[in-house]
Amino acid sequence: MKYALFGINTGASAAPDTMKAVAIAAEQAGFESLWTGEHVVLPDPQVPPSPAAPLTPMVHPSTALSFLAAVTTTIKLGTGITLLAQRNAVVLAKEMASLDYLSKGRLIFGIGAGYLKSEFDALGVNFHERGARTDEYINAMRELWTSDAPSFSGQFVNFEGIQSRPKPAQPGGPDIVVGGTSASAYRRAVCQCQGWYGFALDFEGAAKALAGLADAAAKYERPASLGPLEISITPRMKTTRVEATRWAEMGVGRLILLQGGGSKDALLSDLQASAEALMD
Repeated sequence: MKYALFGINTGASAAPDTMKAVAIAAEQAGFESLWTGEHVVLPDPQVPPSPAAPLTPMVHPSTALSFLAAVTTTIKLGTGITLLAQRNAVVLAKEMASLDYLSKGRLIFGIGAGYLKSEFDALGVNFHERGARTDEYINAMRELWTSDAPSFSGQFVNFEGIQSRPKPAQPGGPDIVVGGTSASAYRRAVCQCQGWYGFALDFEGAAKALAGLADAAAKYERPASLGPLEISITPRMKTTRVEATRWAEMGVGRLILLQGGGSKDALLSDLQASAEALMD
């Protein structure tokens, strides 16, 4: 089992000194990766399904992870998740290639289609096109990351006769991990991504999601180049070694643990307690 931390860029961890301290401590404790959350803007006032109060600080994912790449050496850096359809695919491909290059191949590119219409409205992006944009952007970004003569012709992205360097440090680009519990997300995971990410799930919810992924795998052909689909889960509940064993038995390969709240000292104490409880 790989163990990771979620929310390295938000809440109390948004403070630079706290973000840095937690990242260094996580690397020293043996955590595999650090994961950001993301919303470019939040509805004010907060209304469902918005996940956070309007004034919750969220440092931009690639900015936070670039900062952390400079103060760590081995821990992987995950976007959990980047809302792909809200971006310009060519600009985002450059942004993520640069992050992977500067971190010497430590990026895990977590993505999602998004679900807050008010956020899309503020960005001037058609909310109802988000799924189609997400599918197309994955392919366009991989073309920029891998081709020596990149070209792409799609509904939303078109380019040829260009170059975008440096390429990512990882051959083929960073692994792409898609979040979501819709039929489209399951298809996207099977057909286009190296991994799938389920956020804030209990065992029952995770079992339903894994069944959905299995259904998608039966309907769609998975490219051999993607390898086995890796399953990441952020558990809804506190995780002990007993729960971790149960997650592993379900086929989960990575647990991305929610950080607690409070001060820097409280976060560091919780991190150490989790490491002692879960890792040999």
